[in-house]
Amino acid sequence: QVHLVESGGGLVHPGGSLSLSCEASGNIYSINGMGWYRQAPGKERELVARVTSGHSTDYADSVKGRFTISRVNAMNTVYLQMNSLKPEDTAVYYCNAVGYEVVAGQSVPRPYDSWGQGTQVTVFS
Repeated sequence: QVHLVESGGGLVHPGGSLSLSCEASGNIYSINGMGWYRQAPGKERELVARVTSGHSTDYADSVKGRFTISRVNAMNTVYLQMNSLKPEDTAVYYCNAVGYEVVAGQSVPRPYDSWGQGTQVTVFS
């Protein structure tokens, strides 16, 4: 099983910055994609940004130019730098990773789609 542990988040005023990080651990064979999603109260979870193992990135239109996603493959870690934060960025942010894991007794790696526990980001005046 692949576990994701997030850190960062917190309270910030509009225009401020926060940084999130997420480290994957477990019997990892590969991490093909890592990303950040968020869910605000009463809303569905939505993609914020994602990055492939080749460092190709994809962003939600609402965060383009303000957020930057990056990853360090050797550390199984993904980061999200959030600048120029707005009240509408307030949400619980979840880390996600997809790839293949090693399973004891099996010669073929098994796919996984893992989520972190979530970290709160609150932007308030």
